[in-house]
Amino acid sequence: MSALIECVPNFSEGADTSLIEEIVAAVKTAKVLDLHSDPDHNRSVVTMIGSPDEVKQAAFDLTERAMQLLDIRKHKGEHPYVGVVDVVPFIPIKNTSVEETIQLARKFGQKVAAELALPVYFYGEINHKELPAVRKGGSDPDLGKGRHSTAGAVAVGVRDYLIAFNINLNTRDLNIAESIAGNIREKNGGLPGVRALGVDLESRGLTQVSINLVDHKKTSLKQIFDSVNRWSKEYGVGIVESELVGLLPRSAVFSDMKEYLKLSAFSDRQILDNHLPA
Repeated sequence: MSALIECVPNFSEGADTSLIEEIVAAVKTAKVLDLHSDPDHNRSVVTMIGSPDEVKQAAFDLTERAMQLLDIRKHKGEHPYVGVVDVVPFIPIKNTSVEETIQLARKFGQKVAAELALPVYFYGEINHKELPAVRKGGSDPDLGKGRHSTAGAVAVGVRDYLIAFNINLNTRDLNIAESIAGNIREKNGGLPGVRALGVDLESRGLTQVSINLVDHKKTSLKQIFDSVNRWSKEYGVGIVESELVGLLPRSAVFSDMKEYLKLSAFSDRQILDNHLPA
């Protein structure tokens, strides 16, 4: 049976639908399963799958097109980033190993560094560097030098499933969202496998606790929601709704999840397993 890889490039445009569509249209060799764009984050997240070679080429084509159309010097958004294509993670799904996926990611990094002059930072299983540490800067790229004048740099990694989960609060007080994010964050003694930050959703008149769950076997979405709900009550605010960005594995899904998590939308198409061959 053939190997299957998931790739989830994030690029720095979340408002201009024509630009977003043109960048995603560059993907020809892999199957795009999901596109999530957010104007406040000014970010789009593309989920695609295919064979290792198909995904590597698709990620390169998307990166090249984003570099042609976007200018990091003009970017304004709430989400941290290192370049117009902020991050390109590769996830082994079927009939391939982590080590094989690492080799694939390294080849992708070498290709964009050589052909697009885009500096590359590696993270995750490649070298066990954490993505937040890469974004903070202070170190030289693994490939290339400095920053590309209009495209910045790109973080290329290999990881397990990551669930991006955002919870919107009915307050404009960013300090509250930041405090709740700090309380649930693993590195502050919060929930295992949880990274979080507070974000101002100016276009919606709300704030958000933006969460990356890097290990859903240690901490469930229900546990995260319950924790944010408890802390929001402490601060005298409420949860308006939540959202999932991209796809998640079936093992993270539970019955009545849409209602329990106050998800603005959820369907079976957001379960990655439903897109995989039997």
